[in-house]
Parts: sequence; C-alpha cells; structure tokens
Amino acid sequence: MADLIQPLRKLKLESFNNLTKTLSFNIYDICYAHSEKAQREYISYIDEAYNAERLTDILTEVARIIGANILNIAHQDYDPEGASVTMLISELPIAEEPLNPEAPGPLPDAVVAHLDKSHITVHTYPESHPDNGISSFRADIDVSTCGRISPLRALNYLIHSFESDVVIIDYRVRGFTRDVRGVKHYIDHRINSVQNFIDRATLGRYQAVDVNVYQENIFHTKMMLKDFNLNNYLFGITASDLAPHDWKTVTQRLQREVTEIFNGTNIPK
Repeated sequence: MADLIQPLRKLKLESFNNLTKTLSFNIYDICYAHSEKAQREYISYIDEAYNAERLTDILTEVARIIGANILNIAHQDYDPEGASVTMLISELPIAEEPLNPEAPGPLPDAVVAHLDKSHITVHTYPESHPDNGISSFRADIDVSTCGRISPLRALNYLIHSFESDVVIIDYRVRGFTRDVRGVKHYIDHRINSVQNFIDRATLGRYQAVDVNVYQENIFHTKMMLKDFNLNNYLFGITASDLAPHDWKTVTQRLQREVTEIFNGTNIPK
C-alpha cells in the first residue's frame, strides 16, 4: 500500500492520469417555522438566498479557487422550489505536478491548485414537515475531477458558503493510472481522513465521525454542530416569543431532526 500513496510527481506516467476523484456531500440547514405561513416564508427565503444565480456564483468561485477554466454552465430554478447548477470545467496550465498534501484546503480568500477536465454540480431541496413546524434545506454538491488534483481542495470554501447544521461528506478515488513500467497506481496522494482537509477552526465547531474503507479508497465523514442555540434554529421569531412549554417541545423537535439526519436513521418515538 505504501507504494500507492507516494506523491505522483515522483512517478513517470505512461500517459494521462486516469484517476477519477469525486467529492460528494450533503449540507443541511434545519429550522423551526412556527406556522404554515412561516414555513412558506422560509421556503421563499431559501429559494431566494440559494437561487440558481447565487449557486452559479458559488460554483464560479470554486472554479477560481482551484484554478479551473469554465467551459459551460447550465442552471435552473424549479417550481415550486429548488435549483440546480451544472458546470463543465477544464484544467488551466500548471507549472509543476501538485502534491495534494493531506492538509486543510484554502478558505474563501485563497487561490491554490488546479482542476483537470471534469464538472461541478449543486442541487437544492427545501422542504417542511407537514405537522410539527420543522423545515430544512439540503444542498447536494459534487466536485469530480479526472487527473492530478483532488477536489478536496474546494471543501472548506463550500462548507463556508452554506448554513450548515449537518454535513455528510463522501470522497472516493476510482480507477487507476499506469506508470512507464506498466505498474497500476490506484491513488496518487496521502489521505487518512477527510477531516484532515478541513480548517481546524471549522472542524472544531462540529462533532465528526469517520467511516472509511481504506482498501477501496472510500472515505466518509459525518459532521454535526456541537453547540445548540435555539435562536439560531428559529425562523421569524426568537426564543423569547415561545411559551416555556413550547420552548422545550421545539428544542426536542429540532434536536431530534438534527440527530436523525446525522445518524441517517429515525429515532423511535
């Protein structure tokens, strides 16, 4: 295994780097909207805050951060809610082979690395519970590359671009690339955990759990905010607007929703 994780610039390839690296993650924002009207207003707010134009701006910034050339953009706002953006991109010229260190990627004000021919996509899913006032917003994001660079370099910026109560991250390296001796290499950079590519201050705000399959180059990380401040989860009202018994009920509903999404399973009532 040690031979497979040395930086690729030490290798002489037979041809193009054929490794496919895909970063997929779901970002969830959860809130309590106290009435049917408030739920509709929350959905409208999310639709405006994360419409196709705003999402295009976010993905354009991702392309700038990783030094990619945008070839084509397709975007769509949906009725009654939600939006999608798909961006085809190609690598800009680079002076030397990137090392892809296992270290946090850049925050929004930094520009590093480059991206081979591939794509970036985002899809949004606002929704509300029909009975208990819980509303949520999910963004599904995929950054896929074919070649030398890992899309993990874009991870920090994307986490900071959305209001994130729960983040579910999957990273996988697929296929192989062959060197001039004919030896196949199934990964070209060191990685023990997706967490190592996240800014320490950001990671410190979350409870994070890994489920990795190293022999298959599959890396999975789940993150849930540690601190629960009820005011941060209320839409259109504050905690002081709730009666004492409602304060407890709403808190339990919100914490249950966050925990179920983080664990990927429903809690028996």
